[in-house]
Amino acid sequence: MAMAKIKKGDTVVVLSGKDKGKTGEVTRALPKEGKVVVAGVNVAVRHKKPSQVNPQGGLERSEAPLHASKVAIVDPKSGKATRVRFETRDGKKVRVAVKSGEVING
Repeated sequence: MAMAKIKKGDTVVVLSGKDKGKTGEVTRALPKEGKVVVAGVNVAVRHKKPSQVNPQGGLERSEAPLHASKVAIVDPKSGKATRVRFETRDGKKVRVAVKSGEVING
């Protein structure tokens, strides 16, 4: 599945939706659902009633998962969105940015 091309810790840019153009780090990868959670992107707001744990109540903000096809890895050289391919270098399978040919850490 294409999901393996995006991993936790990768810097990605959002390609579509309300947060288009925003950049952030992947905090969670959900390969079975084909989704990723990106820090500061797709923030969902929940109204919470006061409870014993949270006597104040109020708004709770958290990042919701995005579909993996809506994000692209940031090229380490140019800083722009790029696709990823796999290559074998020095006997190891590595992820390579298509635009620049740079190896992506991880």
